[in-house]
Amino acid sequence: MKQFGKASIAMLMAAVTAMPLPAAPGAARTPVRRARKSVARYRGVPTFADSTKADDGAYDDPIVREAAVSALGRYNGAVVAVDPNTGRILTVVNQKIAFGDGYIPCSTIKPTIALAALEENVITRDTMLKVGRRKYMNLTEAMAHSNNVFFEQLGSRMGFETVSKYGRLLGLGELAGYNLPDEHPGSFPTTPPAYGGVARMSSFGEGIQVTPLQLAALSAAFANGGTLYYLQYPHSQEEVENFTPRVKRELNIGPILPEIREGLLAAVLYGTGKSSFDRGGDEMPLGKTGTCDDHTNPSKIGWFLTYADDAHPKIALAVLLRGNTRRVKGPTAAVVAGRIYRRLREQNYFADSAHAVAINTGN
Repeated sequence: MKQFGKASIAMLMAAVTAMPLPAAPGAARTPVRRARKSVARYRGVPTFADSTKADDGAYDDPIVREAAVSALGRYNGAVVAVDPNTGRILTVVNQKIAFGDGYIPCSTIKPTIALAALEENVITRDTMLKVGRRKYMNLTEAMAHSNNVFFEQLGSRMGFETVSKYGRLLGLGELAGYNLPDEHPGSFPTTPPAYGGVARMSSFGEGIQVTPLQLAALSAAFANGGTLYYLQYPHSQEEVENFTPRVKRELNIGPILPEIREGLLAAVLYGTGKSSFDRGGDEMPLGKTGTCDDHTNPSKIGWFLTYADDAHPKIALAVLLRGNTRRVKGPTAAVVAGRIYRRLREQNYFADSAHAVAINTGN
């Protein structure tokens, strides 16, 4: 699997101290009155809840489940953790939400749009697009700061059919799991959404409903070099002992993945996902936040799609938060992921190869 060059990582690390942390998406443009109306509209959806009360985690990886439950804490949300090298589900916290109908992906759609634009030669990693009166960005900066104008331009240039082709190729609108009877496939539009068309579809995921399982599978594919696995969730000791990976499809995206990963890395180092970075560890997480309102399942939504680490990916996560306060946003979901990574590091999860063997064999 191709990794970042030392020069790329060094430049991104140097930029951490040189660039300011952006405000939460939309925060600078949202009047207080409008924000209060939004909160009032979703007041029936709590920001805090017991997200584990209906779960069955008997055959989860115990270390990963404990870390995920502890990190999510009182937040109303879900965490899906998978092994990116096999597609095995390591834990699902809040299984009712994770297996449910799905939610608007917000800005977690942007890596998919970036991949499509690179594959279709609409842009290169160095292409500069105008995003303001006197402001231009390349792909890495647009991913790091989740710039909506940049990705709206990409979607408009490619058109609805091309955006749809890549969205479906990457597993949106279809079941992510194998033999998971409670799973729903989310939904993917057959025509451009009435509100904002393909442009807003490419910046916020307008018209799309994705599940945490789908985003975890996508994150795993970015981590492992382009293999989209069926996610499998062992529910007996026999299934644990006889686990066999199942490939859904090979995406053949290896040559363009470094450009995607550079943006995901920049988001964690100095962008909207910087709160996921574990400064006490050697593992390098990558990720993409998402923040918006979901009018199909009325609530405020915060997402974080992520995996760790870059060199030897061992875990891929999708974190979802729901609620009615301004705490519910992508950067907060990144906080949850950061807590998971720190807890796993403290448990020597990333370094303990014996633990990985034990989990894979059931011993």
